[in-house]
Amino acid sequence: MKNIAVLYGGRSGEHEVSLISASSILAYLDKDKYSIVPIGITKRGEWFLQYPPEWAYLPPEKGQMRSLPPVEKTERVLAVPGEGLCLETKKGVQKLDIDVVFPVLHGTFGEDGTIQGLLETVDLPYVGADVLGSAVSMDKEVSKRLWLSAGLPVVDYISVRKEDVSDENLKILARRVETRFGWPCFVKPSCSGSSVGTSKVNNSEELKNAILFALRWSEHALIEAFINAREIECAVLGNERPVVFAPGEIIPSHEFYDYEAKYKDPQGATLLIPASLSEETKNRIMSLALSAYKYASIKGMARVDFFVEKITGEVFINEINTIPGFTAISMYPRMCINGGVSYIELLDKLIELALEQYALKRELEYDFSKS
Repeated sequence: MKNIAVLYGGRSGEHEVSLISASSILAYLDKDKYSIVPIGITKRGEWFLQYPPEWAYLPPEKGQMRSLPPVEKTERVLAVPGEGLCLETKKGVQKLDIDVVFPVLHGTFGEDGTIQGLLETVDLPYVGADVLGSAVSMDKEVSKRLWLSAGLPVVDYISVRKEDVSDENLKILARRVETRFGWPCFVKPSCSGSSVGTSKVNNSEELKNAILFALRWSEHALIEAFINAREIECAVLGNERPVVFAPGEIIPSHEFYDYEAKYKDPQGATLLIPASLSEETKNRIMSLALSAYKYASIKGMARVDFFVEKITGEVFINEINTIPGFTAISMYPRMCINGGVSYIELLDKLIELALEQYALKRELEYDFSKS
């Protein structure tokens, strides 16, 4: 039996989302194969061993979206190089026997390469993308530049820093927007997820507040062209030979698929799996999803999000999520389920991929003096 540490919570605007995703993972991990070690991370970044109630280990009722309780301050968990994860008790520091870490940390300090770097340092296998793939994918501007260099289609954008928010610079920015792609447009943090900090901007008067709001969540922001588009998503799973699943579609009931629609409004969107697409468009999306995944150096899993222009059918890569929403009714698992991989099998496969990637890295040499 393998010991699986499930990390959740975290220093992120998506802390509460993590509690929802982790709830499903705890419920569906095969208890005959795995012993689960739940570790909660507070909004301040403190790590504590958790003791979820018994219901947390049982599958929810069909269609139910539930959350784990808030992270409690119990025994502190430490990451110790050379030892792995350790428990700080009154009797001293005790090593935790962990085979694989399953990070369920959406957004900053979880999906951006930071937790992955820490786990690499303490020499523990972990589920999902490594440091490079996570960092590249978390920064929307960096990933767009990478995909553009590879000839992949992305939505036109303008990058904004804090120094651009002076009145004079804002006038210049507004003119650039009007000249380049016009109103409305979207303003979003470059490094955030779940649509946190994202605003639809209808005119130049709304631009400043939207940029300032986005910059609360990231050091730089993007102004993106508005596209009258369908929102299509694609699941990719694997390391060196990833597989891609048939895409699904999100039809928001809100003005756009914002945080409220995703996590607070039960009627916030309709999810269609598989999406109703022509064979040509479906194949193009699946091919682009694989290309985006490989160019971003991702391992494990990712959900690749697309826009498909409603009139022309033109396809654009929107962004890529290396730790997507992971409830049993979230898009990523549902696309995998539609492709014949059950939720339980998906969790098994991700743990298998984590151990496979760890074994490959263990074969590398780091001590030049032995050469």
